[in-house]
Amino acid sequence: MAAQLALCRETGAAGRRWLALLPLLLLARPAGALLEGLYCGTRDCYEVLGVSRTASKAEIARAYRQLARRYHPDRYRPEPGDEGAGRTPQSAEEAFLLVATAYETLKDEDTRKDYDYLLDHPEEYYSHYYHYYRRRLAPKVDVRVVILVSVCAISVFQFFSWWNSYNKAISYLATVPKYRIQATEIAKQQGLLKKAKEKGRNKKSKEEIRDEEENIIKNIIKSKIDIKGGYQKPQIRDLLLFQIILAPFHLCSYIVWYCRWVYNFNIKGKEYGEEERLYIIRKSMKMSKSQFDSLEDHQKETFLKRELWIKENYEVYKQEQEEELKKKLANDPRWKRYRRWMKNEGPGRLTFVDD
Repeated sequence: MAAQLALCRETGAAGRRWLALLPLLLLARPAGALLEGLYCGTRDCYEVLGVSRTASKAEIARAYRQLARRYHPDRYRPEPGDEGAGRTPQSAEEAFLLVATAYETLKDEDTRKDYDYLLDHPEEYYSHYYHYYRRRLAPKVDVRVVILVSVCAISVFQFFSWWNSYNKAISYLATVPKYRIQATEIAKQQGLLKKAKEKGRNKKSKEEIRDEEENIIKNIIKSKIDIKGGYQKPQIRDLLLFQIILAPFHLCSYIVWYCRWVYNFNIKGKEYGEEERLYIIRKSMKMSKSQFDSLEDHQKETFLKRELWIKENYEVYKQEQEEELKKKLANDPRWKRYRRWMKNEGPGRLTFVDD
């Protein structure tokens, strides 16, 4: 009776241990089944090539060349010693692919390390799958090269796009009477128009003379007018590539400028200069540097006279501008028509049509 009780206790303890291990046993899967499709599948790559795990690269390459010549589908001839995988051309092709896979696995040092780790730790199949597909799906080209080429391509596109916008602005200014008359007077004073009309050896047609005069006027406008904003003349330093290269310099410059600003105006309490006042006004108006620089000089002088760098003065100026805009819109006939349409027929209004 005592022996039976002891046996029951041991059986119960063993059952509890098996119940505790049951989830792990359910989650665990044979490594060989999951390794199907990785590297050489269920075959050992070293055995496929007929080399040991300590074989050198030269030995692996020599074994691959011998087996590749033997099992190449175009050159394969069955030999008396061939068994199983190499008896037919179709099976020879499969053997050739298996040999090539084994060589691709063992010729690369990193891939060979991963494969050796798989042989030593077959139970870590999730890790093996990760390393295998990470190397297979990794880009063959260095990411840094891709980024550099992309940045260069964007910079080239920027440059030609800005030149196109700049030429459009010059062509437009050449049609504005104010600038065209001034450019024509300068061309006459310099005698450029007379040179364009000189025939010389080859007679020029009227269209050629007209085109040459147009180019002269455009060149004078380019040299005399400083276009700012989105249509300004493109500069190499504004391209994305050079902005990235100069980013550390700009960052250091900004840090130095900010420290000087805090020291001079927040700590020492100095008065703002004209440049600092215009900077504060620009920030209050939420305008970029190029937008603010494109404003007329008399507008900037007005800002300085009204002391808009002071917050209270700027709030008053902003309210005045809003009131002036409302008056302009109230007197604008197009705005009146739009408000009338919104009131009578605008979206969200329910109407009934009587037949």
